[in-house]
Amino acid sequence: MTIIGLIQGLYIVAGIMFILSLAGLSKQTTARGGNIVGIIGMGLALLATVGYSIYQSAEFPDDRQPVWLTAVLIVAVLAIGAAVGTPIARRVEMTQMPELIAAFHSFVGLAAVLVGINSYIADHGGGAVHLVEVALGVLIGAYTFTGSVVAYLKLSAKMSSAPLVLPGRNALNIGAFVVFLALMFWLVAVGEENQTLGVVLVVAMTVIGFALGWHMVAAIGGGDMPVVVSMLNSYSGWAAAAAGFLLGNNLLLITGALVGSSGAILSYIMCRAMNRSFISVILGGFGSDGTAPAPGADGPEGEYTEITVDGAAEALATAKSVIITPGYGMAVAKAQYPVAELTQRLRARGITVRFGVHPVAGRLPGHMNVLLAEAKVPYDIVLEMDEINDDFAGTDVVLVIGANDTVNPAANDDPTSPIAGMPVLEVWNARQVIVFKRSMATGYAGVQNPLFFKENTDMLFGDAKTQVEAIVAALPVGQKV
Repeated sequence: MTIIGLIQGLYIVAGIMFILSLAGLSKQTTARGGNIVGIIGMGLALLATVGYSIYQSAEFPDDRQPVWLTAVLIVAVLAIGAAVGTPIARRVEMTQMPELIAAFHSFVGLAAVLVGINSYIADHGGGAVHLVEVALGVLIGAYTFTGSVVAYLKLSAKMSSAPLVLPGRNALNIGAFVVFLALMFWLVAVGEENQTLGVVLVVAMTVIGFALGWHMVAAIGGGDMPVVVSMLNSYSGWAAAAAGFLLGNNLLLITGALVGSSGAILSYIMCRAMNRSFISVILGGFGSDGTAPAPGADGPEGEYTEITVDGAAEALATAKSVIITPGYGMAVAKAQYPVAELTQRLRARGITVRFGVHPVAGRLPGHMNVLLAEAKVPYDIVLEMDEINDDFAGTDVVLVIGANDTVNPAANDDPTSPIAGMPVLEVWNARQVIVFKRSMATGYAGVQNPLFFKENTDMLFGDAKTQVEAIVAALPVGQKV
């Protein structure tokens, strides 16, 4: 077998392993195995890419760069990546995972931009198809880069989660796309003959991509960030696929297509779950018409009832069925472990306990599922919104731990609400609702929650982890009498 044959074989095996990895990630029970398969596939892909680069350098020697220098540069790049990535992976917490993923998406976009510019400079005479690939590559890459930066800033609370509403924002976006198309046709017309002008055009299209990415993601409210992160994941895949076209790398093309298509499918599913328009996600600014929040959205409305730890423990001890609906507040408080212990204690007393997880609970698709799995909560009692929504009416106690927008009845009752029409967990239909919150502040979407003022709702203020631990300590040990 030749070296090229071996490398192509590794590419094929790696591509198959990426597909198997995605299949494994589709279920919680197989997700760990899917991750391992993906890691092995990526290792093979790196090995094949490094081997191909060294082989090319040896087969087609360049007096300016001997093969040993190529090998040294590749090792240096891998070492730098490992030196940066390893401490980040060790230090980052699950609560920071959404913004970390958004930040990593930006690197993929920037890489696609650099590959596109370099590809044009190295082969500006590659023909019209190549020039179109360069234009689309830098646009998608630039959009992904700045869009991901904005998503990171919003998710990490370094930028306001409120949508940015510029006058005539739709006209600005359409105008930018029209200018991009004009520049792309200009590049195709003159790019092969005039490289200097071509570079200027490519840079100009890159700037347009940067501006579009910033503006279109900034125009989306914080409550819809989980969908945005999913969509940016898709864009990063298409950016990688574009780089694969430009580099003639089939594995990069396959990987990019897998990431791009799976991210788009996930975004579509989440849009349906939130009653949003998939096309509007792509165009930016969905979920907000730019109007001011409804009156009273900034502060409490009505009167609420507060409950003590002992009261909450008594309500749980006498219940027959309990549903727990977690949200981002549970992640911030690191309350998943005491919640898992509470679940074990209640089930030991013969109480039916289940979890209701909204599709966009937290700030990342599947965020709550990962946290609960991390705390070893049984998979079979963690249910999706559609599976459990009809069961709230027959439930004795619902614990809302750190959730806000995903349990807001205004989505059903108030057509003027920014989250109007979004399917939510209908927890208010239960006999009693206990809401764990630090204060009466609004949620991430900036919308007040009428649930807090309903007659069957009690507020338990304080740190979620501390309060759940206190409830566990206050619960009677043993079977329920």
